[in-house]
Amino acid sequence: MKTKILSWNVNGLRAVHKKGFIEWLQAESPDILCVQETKAAKEQLPRALKSIEGYHAYFCEAEKKGYSGVAIYSKTKPKTVEYGFGIPKFDSEGRILIADYGDFVLLNIYFPNGKMSDERLAYKLEFYDALLDYANKLKENGKNVVICGDLNTAHKEIDIARPKANEKNSGFLPIERAWIDKFLSQGYIDTLRMFNKNPEQYTWWSYRGGARSRNVGWRLDYFFVNEEFKDKIKFAYILPEVMGSDHCPVGVDIEVE
Repeated sequence: MKTKILSWNVNGLRAVHKKGFIEWLQAESPDILCVQETKAAKEQLPRALKSIEGYHAYFCEAEKKGYSGVAIYSKTKPKTVEYGFGIPKFDSEGRILIADYGDFVLLNIYFPNGKMSDERLAYKLEFYDALLDYANKLKENGKNVVICGDLNTAHKEIDIARPKANEKNSGFLPIERAWIDKFLSQGYIDTLRMFNKNPEQYTWWSYRGGARSRNVGWRLDYFFVNEEFKDKIKFAYILPEVMGSDHCPVGVDIEVE
């Protein structure tokens, strides 16, 4: 059975709703859609976004209004849904939804941005380590893991249009990129690079200076899986033609029995 999973930082779920989000979702028809940066509590959303025909919907919001937030739209009801890692300082920002589908556990995550201050960069790196601990525990318990979302870091020079100009900016700092190296070294796979080794595969573009039309971007959005599960990944891809946000969706096709 093929399962199509998409992930998209929508930069405001209510904003993208006005740009045809529901029509896009129904036309694209993924089995699961993971959304990041919803910027809304569930009660602030219009009924149309909370109840889309054919989908179960799950929302995790930040304590701070209009900030962060993630959601999952799923044709199949997961066995369980968790709203965080169980660590209050991370869970309070509404960045984490974890859905167990039996064949795999899906982690939909909006990772912190480290640009604001040294404190936020430290928070971001702590968050990364908390994710790694959580994912490793799932693996130790015999689970397959699918991790998706806005990582807020471009991994390698191939993943950013202007690497030299950004090597001192959060999102492309050596310490952030080194964490991704560490993560992959512990048995995880960057699914896009299983199928596409090309440069200029970006998922985020600044709204300034016509960056998107010139494809001056960053690859910030990823799907990772544990190595034991990689043969189930039949394709991984980016959908740069999908508008409505400063990010575009990314996806994987999984074949499970």
